[in-house]
Amino acid sequence: MIVIHFYSYFKDLTGCADANIELADGGTVGELLTAVLSQFPKLAPMQKSMLIAVGVDYAPREQVLRAGDEVSLFPPVQGG
Repeated sequence: MIVIHFYSYFKDLTGCADANIELADGGTVGELLTAVLSQFPKLAPMQKSMLIAVGVDYAPREQVLRAGDEVSLFPPVQGG
């Protein structure tokens, strides 16, 4: 089980702050993202620009996840 945390307006798009996703052993961040987008399709337009962190470190989509990992999804950073 992987815990997903949604930040900023991703909470509005998903309707929640957190979700739990089942992922096979050896699954990657990219595979997790596919499962998240299936469950929360409103995030799909943001998939190429969203920031992904595992624990406190940003993670590439190839990174292998382990049960109990916590993944955070952030919208792209904007400044003004």
